[in-house]
Amino acid sequence: GWQSLREWAANINSGPCQWGIEGAWNCGRGLAQQLVAAGHIVYEVNPRWTAQGRRQARRPGKTDRLDARAVARCVRQEAPHLPAVVADDVTAVLDLLTSQREAVINETSRLWNQLHALLLQLDPEYKERLPPLESAAGQAALAHYEAPDATPIQQARATAVRRLVERLQLGLAQAKDLAAEIRKMTKDAGFAPLTEITGVALLTAGTLAGILGPGCRFRTDAEFAAYAGVAPLEASSAGAVRHRLNRSGNRRLNAILHMMAITQLRCWEPAKKYVARRLTEGKTRREALRALKRYLARAVWQAWKRCLASSQATDEIKAATQAA
Repeated sequence: GWQSLREWAANINSGPCQWGIEGAWNCGRGLAQQLVAAGHIVYEVNPRWTAQGRRQARRPGKTDRLDARAVARCVRQEAPHLPAVVADDVTAVLDLLTSQREAVINETSRLWNQLHALLLQLDPEYKERLPPLESAAGQAALAHYEAPDATPIQQARATAVRRLVERLQLGLAQAKDLAAEIRKMTKDAGFAPLTEITGVALLTAGTLAGILGPGCRFRTDAEFAAYAGVAPLEASSAGAVRHRLNRSGNRRLNAILHMMAITQLRCWEPAKKYVARRLTEGKTRREALRALKRYLARAVWQAWKRCLASSQATDEIKAATQAA
């Protein structure tokens, strides 16, 4: 299908075309990368913009043809201001690995909860008889767990416990291997400047790189803050100036910035002083925390620019070495 689309476009225009794709970083990512690899210019079009274009059209409605026309008009009118899609690089690999690790961790959390529920039904005082379940001894004991009595339901529950432990151990091993791979790739790719921010380890830096890349998707730190949902929305009234929570944006990125802010408030003195100053200005603690998250978004953006500059310099040195 992708090849047929390129052939169809070649019959219209022999040179490189300009394309607009909804979900160029999600469902349309495969098509977008194929077109970029073929030398075409691809723009990411927000579905809200196409919805607005449909509402303003002479024939309102929603069909594939109307959607395509709305996307084409958006590209024709707003191309210089649309985010361009670039070829995948190491950040795409990091995004995939970190997403997999998060999915594995979520699955292990569900398995822990299921184990706890089953063990309570088998033995309400199991914590006094078994080693801590998070330890290797506790998992080994669960791998050979036997029911306290021989009733069929208890035997079935004990068998379920042993099965769950097998899945749990596999998930924990995968999460550990993925974490090691992410740390190594993040360090080798030159994304260490992100770890200079308090609260950012190599795992967090890899996650941030996967979300920020490839290339320079955001022109300013304000665009990045809006994408992360940490740009507070003004809700002033009757002379009172205040800002409310922004619930839009990338919630995964927002959660990372929130964890960074909580970490800095616990162990970094400049962050404590910043929040204290905001409190003396009449801000609530929640508003002060939102201001800190906006400040962290700027710090992440500046660190990411240093990462890109360092990576570009490394590529130029490698190219010069190979040419020599």
